[in-house]
Amino acid sequence: MNKGGVGLTGGCSGPTAAAAAAAAQKQKTLLQRVDTDITNIVDNVNHLVNVARVSDPPVRNSQEAFMMEMRGARMVQAADSLLKLVSELKQTTIFSGLASLNEHVEQKTAEFDQQAENTERMLFRIGEEAAGCLKELECHYYSSFQRIDQGER
Repeated sequence: MNKGGVGLTGGCSGPTAAAAAAAAQKQKTLLQRVDTDITNIVDNVNHLVNVARVSDPPVRNSQEAFMMEMRGARMVQAADSLLKLVSELKQTTIFSGLASLNEHVEQKTAEFDQQAENTERMLFRIGEEAAGCLKELECHYYSSFQRIDQGER
């Protein structure tokens, strides 16, 4: 019982299709962020290894030390960005899970409401049938010969 019919073919319409498109776009953006951050970390590690050579001139060593600090800072920034991305993914997973859970609860509530209406109609019909049968039985009882015979004694 899916509202709007979300599919991969793109033939969807309504709010469900918009949510699916937004989720796909967000996933693409997140994957791009992951690729960018990992590429930054790998590039900075490569540069750190290349700069880590010891040279004779002291000026060269101080330049290399500055480059190493800069590359290390960039690695920390990229790692921090990845941590934020992981946190965002966790939140998205939790909240999208809650959204689907809420949708499931609403669906079950609607089903139970329908069952309650059906049950009430059935009980009303059974009550009417029972009242009709009781009225018929009373008519038979009051017009029966046994009652008349018992009343004359």
